[in-house]
Amino acid sequence: MSEKTVTFGDSVVLPAIGQGTWYMGEQAGQRRQEVAALRAGIDLGLTLIDTAEMYADGGAEEVVGEAIKGQRDKVYLVSKVYPWNAGGQKGIAACEASLRRLGTDRIDLYLLHWRGNYPLAETVRLMEKLQQQGKIGRWGVSNLDYADMQELVQVPGGKLCATNQVLYHLASRGIEYDLLPWCQQQQMPVMAYCPLAQAGRLRSGLMNHPVVKAIAHDYNASAAQVLLAWVIHHRGTIAIPKASSIEHVAENAGALEMSLSADALLQLDQAFPAPGQKTTLDMV
Repeated sequence: MSEKTVTFGDSVVLPAIGQGTWYMGEQAGQRRQEVAALRAGIDLGLTLIDTAEMYADGGAEEVVGEAIKGQRDKVYLVSKVYPWNAGGQKGIAACEASLRRLGTDRIDLYLLHWRGNYPLAETVRLMEKLQQQGKIGRWGVSNLDYADMQELVQVPGGKLCATNQVLYHLASRGIEYDLLPWCQQQQMPVMAYCPLAQAGRLRSGLMNHPVVKAIAHDYNASAAQVLLAWVIHHRGTIAIPKASSIEHVAENAGALEMSLSADALLQLDQAFPAPGQKTTLDMV
């Protein structure tokens, strides 16, 4: 497979599409299918799996734990800590609880889920302590905007932030104004959550947009593959779509082999232009 990759730190090279798990673990009847989808994704090379203590109150981490059982070393495991747990002993307890649910002794990349009341310096100290204890590999953040990142890198140890995970898709391009270029300059990967937009009218509008559908037809691909290929054509960007069926996982993996032409990119840019000024960071 000719695929796009993203490098975390100086050594970890991963395919530019991973697997998200938001909304997994919420219905017991879906568990077998969700586990099977994640395992299929690993087999297809989508080895980064992203989860969080928030998702289904830990239920998604339990699904991931079942999916990676017996093949932990094939997977780059990402989880996230609630802002109100992101400091001191609460942070250590939260990480240990995630480890138990995941059935592992380490999380490869541990993220602050969004900014809360703990000072960034205290969260960095927590991350450093978890690293010293061998509970996590790298650490990063999620849902932090440009100004937050400027503050973070001024904190002792803050420059070692490995990633920023933010909402990013064709119809939500605000990060291109300042945050994405800055992260690229720092060689800090950006993880795009909801790269197909969240379920609902916006997602339907994206999937059924005539330009997206026409490009999909030209490439003998699905609209979802076009949207994923668009996200990951940006340097240093990894998309983490959720797929709860083997069919959708295979579709996502197929987008790694797509290279959109300059003309296709121009058409998408004209249909969904990036904002020409600073906008509030989109979050869901």
